[in-house]
Amino acid sequence: MFYREAGDFKTSYAADNQTFPIAFDRYRYYFVLFIAIAVIPFVVNEYWANALLLPFLIYAIAAIGLNILTGYCGQVSLGTGGFMAVGAYATYKLMTAFPGLDMVTITFLSGFITAGVGVLFGLPSLRIKGFYLAVATLAAQFFLVWLFNRVPWFYNYSASGQINAPERTMFGLAVTGPNAEVWVKYLFCLFFVILLAWVARNLTRGTVGRQWMAIRDMDIAAEIIGVNPLKAKLTAFAISSFYVGISGALLFSVFLGAVEVGEAFGITKSFLVLFMVIIGGLGSIFGSFAGAAFLVLLPVALKVLGVDTLGWPTDIVAHFQLVIVGGLIIFFLIVEPHGLAQLWRLAKEKLRLWPFPH
Repeated sequence: MFYREAGDFKTSYAADNQTFPIAFDRYRYYFVLFIAIAVIPFVVNEYWANALLLPFLIYAIAAIGLNILTGYCGQVSLGTGGFMAVGAYATYKLMTAFPGLDMVTITFLSGFITAGVGVLFGLPSLRIKGFYLAVATLAAQFFLVWLFNRVPWFYNYSASGQINAPERTMFGLAVTGPNAEVWVKYLFCLFFVILLAWVARNLTRGTVGRQWMAIRDMDIAAEIIGVNPLKAKLTAFAISSFYVGISGALLFSVFLGAVEVGEAFGITKSFLVLFMVIIGGLGSIFGSFAGAAFLVLLPVALKVLGVDTLGWPTDIVAHFQLVIVGGLIIFFLIVEPHGLAQLWRLAKEKLRLWPFPH
C-alpha cells in the first residue's frame, strides 16, 4: 500500500544492481535532491542556514569519511578532529599563498593533503588494531593540534594564533568572507555533499568496499583469500582522511570563517563525529546522514523547547543534551548496533508487507 516493488521489473543486470533498484526509492531520492537544490536556496534564512543546514552538510561529509574507516573497514579512529584541522589549515595556507585559485580546487587540494597525512598516521594499523589503534589515532589528534598551535608558520605568524578565511568569489558571488550570502554557501557545501556521497556509495558497493568489509569482518581470512591488508587499510585511511579534510576545509572557510585550532578541532570534535556514526549506523552511508542530522538538530530542538518555551537555564539544557546523547549511544550499542539506518530499513520492510507486517 505504502511501499511496493511489485511490477517493478528489471531487464538488465545494471538495472538490478543500481543504487536504488526500487522505483519508489529513486523517486524519493530525486524529490529530496529537487527540494535541496531548487527550493531550499530560495527560502532559507541566515539563522536556519547557520544553525542547521550548513553544520548538517559539513558534518555529514565528516561522518561519511569516518564511517568508511570505522564502519566499513573496521579501523577505529579517534583522530577525526585533528584531520579536520589539517584540512582547515591546508585551506588557509592555500588561500593565502595562491590567491588566484578557486575555492573548489583549494578544497579538493586540502582533501588530498589530509589524505596524505591520514596515510602516514594509518601506518600503525598494519601492526595494531582495536583499542591500540584507537590510542594511536588519539595520539595523532593531540599531536596535530599541538603542531598547529606551536608552529607559527601554519597561522602565518599571527599574534593571536587564529586563522581567518579571506574572501573568495566564484561566478561573481562571494563564497567565503563576511559578504558571502548564506544560499551561496549552502549550495557550495551541497555540491560537495552530493558528489562525495555518490562516490562513497559506489566505492562501498564495489571491489574496494568488499575488500574493506572483508578486513573488517576477519582480517586473517581476508588475507588468506587474497585481500592485501596493506592496500585495503591504507586506502581506507586515505579516502576517510580525504573526506574529513574536505569537511574541515568547509567548516573553516565557509561556515566559521575564523578558527583557533584548540577550540574548533579539539578532542570533542572527534567524539562528536564518532557519536554521529554510532547513532546513525556503522557501515551505512544513509546512517552517516541520519547521525549528522540528529546531532545537529538535537541542540537546536532542546534550545527551542527548553530555553525558549519552558524557560530552563542554558547550562541545564546543555547538560541534558549530554545525557540524551550518552543514553542513546548506550541504547544503540546494546539494542541496535547498526543505529538509525537499521531502524529505517526495518520500517521499510514493514511497509513492504503492509497490512500484514511480521
